[in-house]
Amino acid sequence: MTDVGAANAVRITPAEDLLALTAALVAIPSVSLAEADLAELVAERLADRASALTITTVGENVVARTNLGCDERVLFGGHLDTVPANGNEVPRVEGDVLYGLGSCDMKGGLAVLLRLAEAISEAIEAGTPPTRDVTVVWYAAEEIAEKYNGLPTILDGDVELLTADFAVLLEPTEAWIEAGCQGSMNATITVRGERAHSARPWMGENAIHKAASLIARLEAADPGTLEVDGLPFRQSLQVVRIAGGVANNVVPDECVITVNRRLAPGVQAEAVLSELWALCPEAESVELLNASTPAAPNLTNPLVAEFIATVHADVRPKLGWTDVARFTALGVPALNYGPGDPTIAHSAGEFVRRADLDAVYAGLAAFVGLGA
Repeated sequence: MTDVGAANAVRITPAEDLLALTAALVAIPSVSLAEADLAELVAERLADRASALTITTVGENVVARTNLGCDERVLFGGHLDTVPANGNEVPRVEGDVLYGLGSCDMKGGLAVLLRLAEAISEAIEAGTPPTRDVTVVWYAAEEIAEKYNGLPTILDGDVELLTADFAVLLEPTEAWIEAGCQGSMNATITVRGERAHSARPWMGENAIHKAASLIARLEAADPGTLEVDGLPFRQSLQVVRIAGGVANNVVPDECVITVNRRLAPGVQAEAVLSELWALCPEAESVELLNASTPAAPNLTNPLVAEFIATVHADVRPKLGWTDVARFTALGVPALNYGPGDPTIAHSAGEFVRRADLDAVYAGLAAFVGLGA
């Protein structure tokens, strides 16, 4: 049950103090599949402070939209959930830096979205609306298996809620623009041997020993860096699991190796499977477990180019998969742009700086015509 004091802090903290608002959000636990309290507080705050927007809840997802009849609609989004706590549940502010679970990934981004929604509502009420229609989305379960992700839940309820000409996800980027994203695929490589008593191993064939040279080959393999739209997308191949053996006195007749491959935009999982077969000719099988499609940077898209010019941020490729790929698959060009250093996301010591929060808010506000 959410602490009453923490919930009240979310309700009353001024939006202008983004660091304090982020701290209030951090104090509300929202580990994946337990985001209901935070979603309810977001919806409650929007109803109270952003009444000029249409607020829709779909399960544990919240969508706020303008309906101004503009020629273009931009969508800004962020996920409500965090990874499990690691002794960092309680927010701690030191000067202009906030430490705590989700401060970087991505409650700082959620705070920016709340301030933006409230500012848009105030502007509409003052007769100075934004120059573009805006959709703001707070969604559940991004940090776990795709089947739980809140964006498909919203789409299943009403596809119009996520319809847009351009999207920005506030994943932590340290106020850089991170264009596109890597794809990810997992595959299993099975090596067969023959069982025998471990006292007489020469009568069998040890599948784990047989796999040793294969693993060394995988370790040495370098998928390389592929340049897309002038951005260097570094790829990787890693052995992430090994399973084999049936008993301590039996020569194992099977070894199953799981590999993770990160893909640059344009690289297909089927081509990577062929590469794995070539690397592992002694394998009995190479099977695809799952794959997430990469997203192209789309830097030549007019809205993407305008956004980059407006926020005055440097551009780099996104290493890792994000829901930018989901929007790209829907035909919506998308970018990652948010507060927080992505290299410390999910760590016990994750933090976010006030400067990042303010910079990202100013960039988004400028793009929709609100100013700083």
